Amino acid sequence: METLLVISIALLAGLFMSRVAKMVKLPAVTAYLVAGILIGPFCLGRLQIPGLGFNSLDQVRSLGIISDAAMGFIAFSIGNEFRLSQLKKNGVQATIVGICESTGACILVNAVLIGLHFLMPDKLSLSTAITLGAIAAATAPAATLMVVRQYKAKGPLTNILLPIVALDDAVGLIIFAVSFGIAQSIEHGQIDVVSVLAEPLLEVVLSLALGFVMGLLFSFTETLFQSSSNRLEISITYVLMVAAITMLEFDIGGVHISFSSLLTCMMLGTVFCNMCDVSEDLMERTENWTDPLSILFFVLSGAELDFSVIMDVTIIGIGLVYILSRSAGKYLGAGLGAKAMKCEPTIVKYLGVTLLPQAGVALGMSIMAESLGPEGMIIRNIVLFAVLIYELVGPTLTKIALTRAGEIVPGAE
Repeated sequence: METLLVISIALLAGLFMSRVAKMVKLPAVTAYLVAGILIGPFCLGRLQIPGLGFNSLDQVRSLGIISDAAMGFIAFSIGNEFRLSQLKKNGVQATIVGICESTGACILVNAVLIGLHFLMPDKLSLSTAITLGAIAAATAPAATLMVVRQYKAKGPLTNILLPIVALDDAVGLIIFAVSFGIAQSIEHGQIDVVSVLAEPLLEVVLSLALGFVMGLLFSFTETLFQSSSNRLEISITYVLMVAAITMLEFDIGGVHISFSSLLTCMMLGTVFCNMCDVSEDLMERTENWTDPLSILFFVLSGAELDFSVIMDVTIIGIGLVYILSRSAGKYLGAGLGAKAMKCEPTIVKYLGVTLLPQAGVALGMSIMAESLGPEGMIIRNIVLFAVLIYELVGPTLTKIALTRAGEIVPGAE
């Protein structure tokens, strides 16, 4: 009973807060995050009143299955942006610009934090600086997609933005694996070539392969049903099934095998939207069905933000340096990449601003970094602080950038 009660409270809090956000012209994503913070264990949850909010972080994390499912549907929706007709127009541009903005953030954060390490080696270790530089490459696709959906953004910037956000996951995984392997070798005095080079590439390839095969099965299954309701149910079934399969992890001959839920579900959506004649209608129906899941995802994300990290002056200081250098790296990398690919001026000017949100993928990387020991906990706290700032400010900046680019029509919400 208590679980159902807190889920309903989370939905209500998110919906009511979105009304407040609308009055002050803030994106609904920000409202959901604030709602999560308010009913989370660091605010109303402290009162320990059942049903008023989340009484502990464990209670929030016990609903992780909701977040896993929501991320699966978000990635599935992003797959819709990889239609062959669209890829012929900006596929190469999106790929090159995506690599430029990811590596740009990584390089600049590394340069600044490694310089900071030499200035204050007792506060910031070299392994911490290198790992944070890798985490900087990741961008949160969920917040960006929600802003685009809410305001029905359309135009050249939006068309290239969503594929880039999707590609971020693949690029970020590879950069993180290599950098984290180097960080581990610094801390432990040895480097594992298999885990540094082979495993991240294998994860990307296997995720895309799994998504491709499941996409073919999905498209075939859809042809066996004619009614819209049955096809919608099949769509939901396959996304949930694929999200579940990607949770599998195992070892083969000393090589760790794992999958990326984002990449796999994205490929599922890509294959489906290119093979099914009614995919656009089904994608829209699926998005409408999963709206409550999306609200819960962001409310739970807000509830999980640990405010205790902002009590440490060192974490705040390094966190601010990380935020500023990553933001500059994303902006410069995206701008230079877009300029090199001869993209439209609005893309060159505003793309970098839309790529600032950071959440799930970065948090996942920070959890892996905890294996570094004490340094890992410092990384985790810095990323938590950065996510807190980025998730509250990022969606608003994305909305501003899309508006100034002329891709959000007033009153389109």
